[in-house]
Amino acid sequence: MSEPNPRAGTAARTEHVLDHPALASLTGPHARFAERRGRVLRYPVDVSPWLALPDDPDADDWADAAALAGPGAEVPLAGFSGQVPQGWEITFQAAGVQLVDDGLAAAPDAEAVRLGPADVPEMTDLVERTKPGPFLPRTVELGTYLGIRRGGALIAMAGERLHPPGWTEISAVCTDPLFRGEGLATRLVLAVAHGIRARGETPFLHASAENTNAVRLYESLGFRLRRRTVFLAVRAPQRLADGREALRV
Repeated sequence: MSEPNPRAGTAARTEHVLDHPALASLTGPHARFAERRGRVLRYPVDVSPWLALPDDPDADDWADAAALAGPGAEVPLAGFSGQVPQGWEITFQAAGVQLVDDGLAAAPDAEAVRLGPADVPEMTDLVERTKPGPFLPRTVELGTYLGIRRGGALIAMAGERLHPPGWTEISAVCTDPLFRGEGLATRLVLAVAHGIRARGETPFLHASAENTNAVRLYESLGFRLRRRTVFLAVRAPQRLADGREALRV
């Protein structure tokens, strides 16, 4: 185990918690999940792929990120808009939007059921068929997931992912193609939002800027565009600077 890094205490500096939502989550309500190396944090690889850099990453931070990710590992960077240093490869880059609750008609749904670890195989199957974004074996531990079943089969779901202080992200919104057009995703988004609000927090979500139909739908429900962002994934260098192990916060 390495010695504590004196730079670690500056990890959470940011102008707004939603500017760096993964960092704010891992230094806040999701601190129990955090794996840390210096000022760099990440979720366990079976919980979420997100790796969080500090606001102003320097060469040491990138070295820590490479060691934490592992040689040649691909990781998404939430909220990062700076320059990727030499040795790192950009593997994915796309325009995105961040939307926040601005008058949602949030309400519980009588047909929605709480999903848990026992439901993960069905949840994973639905995600693989609908591609709403990453969903891993322990993602369900990040917050409340609700689903709708028909004939016993899971046909739609939505849940909570990133959790900056005072905010909760709605994610994994998906519907079996055979049941689209029935408004199931809308009902689940509003039901998840109701649970978030009941805790005194504010719902938010991310979407692809190119998915204009989804963005218009979210705006019609009462979400407001807060900022435009970039979805970025990078591959760590094959060679690491040293062999220190990651520290769990």
